Amino acid sequence: NELDDLVIARPAQNGESVGAPTYNFCVVVDDIDMTITHVVRGDDHVNNTPRQINIFKALGNEPPVYAHLPTVLNEQGEKMSKRNGAKAVTAYRDEGYLPDAMVNYLARLGWSHGDDEIFSRAQFLEWFNLDHLGRSAAQFDEAKLKWVNAQHLKALPDEQLASLVAPFVQQQGVSLDAARTLKACALFKDRCSTLVELAGWIALIEKGAVASPEDMATHVTAAVQPALASLAKALSECEWSKPAIAAVIKQVLTDVGLKMPQLAMPVRVLLLGTPQTPSLDAVIELMPRQVVLDRLKGGAGLT
Repeated sequence: NELDDLVIARPAQNGESVGAPTYNFCVVVDDIDMTITHVVRGDDHVNNTPRQINIFKALGNEPPVYAHLPTVLNEQGEKMSKRNGAKAVTAYRDEGYLPDAMVNYLARLGWSHGDDEIFSRAQFLEWFNLDHLGRSAAQFDEAKLKWVNAQHLKALPDEQLASLVAPFVQQQGVSLDAARTLKACALFKDRCSTLVELAGWIALIEKGAVASPEDMATHVTAAVQPALASLAKALSECEWSKPAIAAVIKQVLTDVGLKMPQLAMPVRVLLLGTPQTPSLDAVIELMPRQVVLDRLKGGAGLT
């Protein structure tokens, strides 16, 4: 009495004996076939729900439980679409986001469990119920997604992280050294938000980087070149371990009368192309000795 008549199937055409069934009929048949118990979907489907309930009953089936959520908006507060903020899920995979982090973030967009922001998939399955769904539209925030991904990335065991990051490193044309990759994951994962960022650091470790002219001019000055030459000579002779490298750096600083930042910044720029890295001795230990020596000698004007 309250709903208009709806089309179950379009008229047959082009020699068809049966017309194509329409959306509202198809989804009901699909839900019956798959014994769906709950339908949780966007509130743009609210108008379809009474029609689908009637089709369920007409086919002699009990309708599932329906829940309708506000639509997720983009960062400008507008409905997301292919042309307006939405991306394929595979794009997030290719950008280095972890599956569990995506589940975590998307679940938290429309649902909450107290103040918990970071949770595993197992915790989500245990905690989820329809009582804690949000009633207002959530905004997709890529910066927040990146933060959530960073927390999941940090929590991964180094061995698992090394396996996940390997394809991203190889995409950069770098031959992977398994032992160095494992150590690099432990050293750099706290600085990275995605697997792509982590792969970038590992690629730098494997082959070094070319610093910008600005960083070279600022940090690799004539005044520091004697210290770079001394460091290169000492590193060519020492054991290639973090404690030994730390001792060499300390001795060179004493010999040339410099403080750690005065030497560390130029070395970082020469080795990885940036003045900001983790502990210098740990970074040097990870890199191939010859790459380190070549870059230090170049900075010292010896090649």
